[in-house]
Amino acid sequence: MMGGIVRMTQHSALARASRSRVPACCSARYNLALLAFFGFFLLYALRVNLSVALVDMVEPNTSLAKNVTSNVCPEHSSTINVPRNTTGEKYSWDADTQGWILGSFFYGYIITQIPGGYLASKIGGKLLLGFGIFGTSVFTLLTPLAANLGVGYLIAVRALEGLGEGVTFPAMHSMWSSWAPPLERSKLLSISYAGAQLGTVVSLPLSGLICYYMNWIYVFYIFGALGVLWWFFWMWLVSDTPEAHRSISHAEREYILSSLKDQLSTQKTVPWRPILESLPLWAIVVAHFSYNWTFYTLLTLLPTYMKEILRFDAQENGFLSALPYFGCWLCIILSGQIADYLRQNRNLSTVCVRKCFTLIGMIGPAVFLVAAGFIGCNYALAVAFVTISTTLGGFCTSGYSINHLDIAPSYAGILLGITNTFATIPGMVGPVIAKNLTHNNTVGEWQTVFYIAASINLFGAIFFVLFASGEVQDWAVSGYHLRRNWK
Repeated sequence: MMGGIVRMTQHSALARASRSRVPACCSARYNLALLAFFGFFLLYALRVNLSVALVDMVEPNTSLAKNVTSNVCPEHSSTINVPRNTTGEKYSWDADTQGWILGSFFYGYIITQIPGGYLASKIGGKLLLGFGIFGTSVFTLLTPLAANLGVGYLIAVRALEGLGEGVTFPAMHSMWSSWAPPLERSKLLSISYAGAQLGTVVSLPLSGLICYYMNWIYVFYIFGALGVLWWFFWMWLVSDTPEAHRSISHAEREYILSSLKDQLSTQKTVPWRPILESLPLWAIVVAHFSYNWTFYTLLTLLPTYMKEILRFDAQENGFLSALPYFGCWLCIILSGQIADYLRQNRNLSTVCVRKCFTLIGMIGPAVFLVAAGFIGCNYALAVAFVTISTTLGGFCTSGYSINHLDIAPSYAGILLGITNTFATIPGMVGPVIAKNLTHNNTVGEWQTVFYIAASINLFGAIFFVLFASGEVQDWAVSGYHLRRNWK
């Protein structure tokens, strides 16, 4: 036991010494994080722009039932007296149809999660991630045409976008299993995945402005074109592994490879049974499912809540809907730095950091989300509580969200594919359930939506704290297969 502690101490000291010789600035691994950041920025911009555009795509008299709260809460007026563009096509889609349109993305998204993780482990994540975003961008460009052809075509195109996006997170996790030194995982992954939140921050208000001044079709044309442009840079600058990178320094390559040498498996086959029997994996599954219920419900329906309950117009709606995700983006960046600081300099165990950050990132949002339903027409408090709720959720990125790399670096893409498959279910059913619960669009109905999300969050946090692990599992290293055969 003492020998193990000594080796861990020596390994930690060597790792710190190596890091001092391999600065982060302009390094290949941080360049990868930055390019991934922009990729996920566009990925979420492509995902959420429909949430704002849909408000403009639907005829007012066929949208939701008359809002009972509108008799209580006075309507806000825009501070910018510029005539609104009204040339965009309008469609007669009722509340249920809108719910299916918003949820259709996830029917494609759920299909490619596990196959994406498996393919990334075989052929590398570069091509999967690149073509996943490229395909999503192309189908986004086709969205206005699909809407004109009919609601069935629009649902099909959104499902195809989901197919493209489904491979992206498993592919990125798979790449980080070869690129991220253990004591830099929180920093590197938080930078790359924080792009998703900033994409939401920019996309929501920008989509509102485009709808207001131009036409809702340009929401899809602009973001789709940017996604295609990003693809060229990704294919040109990125490599699957440090060994294959054209311009990485020798010192950085050796630092990354030496830090990972005892954590990766050379086994060609995937240990499916031990993976599926792993309780730490199911702890991540439950936490991921629970967090995403709240995240996807707000992501798809927050613009509707802002319009129908708080009664902000399209311009204010876009900016205020984005505010919670700006807070989340800041929290993700800061929590990644704090998590690795606690592990490196305060000697907190990995599992302790992951559990603490997950608790903060799930129980905190649950409390403030419930509170948001009880403040009546106090607009400032409503926006503040929803913002705090979503901001605190950013802690989860350094909690359960990267725990796959802690317990099985070699199979991180596959593990994320498994957990994200379950975590996609809330995106499929959450908006539909919420739309069905808010037919009359009253404060009481939205309180029910918030109650459900908070309860699921609380359960997921408790389950993760009880059963999560921070150690590489036996089945995730090469020797496990040899020991099983010997026994």
